[in-house]
Amino acid sequence: MADYINKQVIELNKVNEENQNRATRSVKTETELSDNRGNETAERDQLQTSYNTLTEERVQLQTSYNTLTEERVQLQKERDDLMTKFSNLKQTCPEGWQRFISRWYFISTEKKTWKESRQDCLERGADLVIINSDMEQQFLLSFNKRAWIGLTDSVTEETWKWVDGTPLTTPSYWFSQQPDNGRDNPENGEEDCVELNTVTWRPVKAWNDQSCLLNRYWICEKVV
Repeated sequence: MADYINKQVIELNKVNEENQNRATRSVKTETELSDNRGNETAERDQLQTSYNTLTEERVQLQTSYNTLTEERVQLQKERDDLMTKFSNLKQTCPEGWQRFISRWYFISTEKKTWKESRQDCLERGADLVIINSDMEQQFLLSFNKRAWIGLTDSVTEETWKWVDGTPLTTPSYWFSQQPDNGRDNPENGEEDCVELNTVTWRPVKAWNDQSCLLNRYWICEKVV
């Protein structure tokens, strides 16, 4: 009887030990699975971070590429402009024209009204001269003629504008007491157009307003 009980106890102990071993193995397995899941999560986060970093770098590279492309296009445009200007500088002035810096000037050999004079300039691919500097004014004095320039207040009295629509600001080269709108010669009517009078007045300031209907020489200007 005692032997039987001992055997039962031994068997029961074996069962308990086996169950305990199973439980221990189960705990180890769960721990290992949990560790593996933790490792997988960490690896996934690292991969996501790397992906985000690469995406940002790609965007930066694309932006740099676009910037370089724009700069290249701008440089090519500047090069083409310089080549065009250089080509124009090598051109010789047409007959009857004179070069000064980057412009050509034509002085007529006949006289016309201001409107007719401007039309002649337009037909030559130019316009009545616009004076922008002391150097240009000094150059035009060398023509030594009473000639129309591209300045008028025919649209609004006393609002002087150049033929390209820009208002007269500075510099200006009115002769003393000018413009006077015909105050001293009322028989000529309103004086809405400007002549460069280098025959009567030799100083730099040689502009004079005159009736647009008078006949004068004229000066055309073309930018090259």
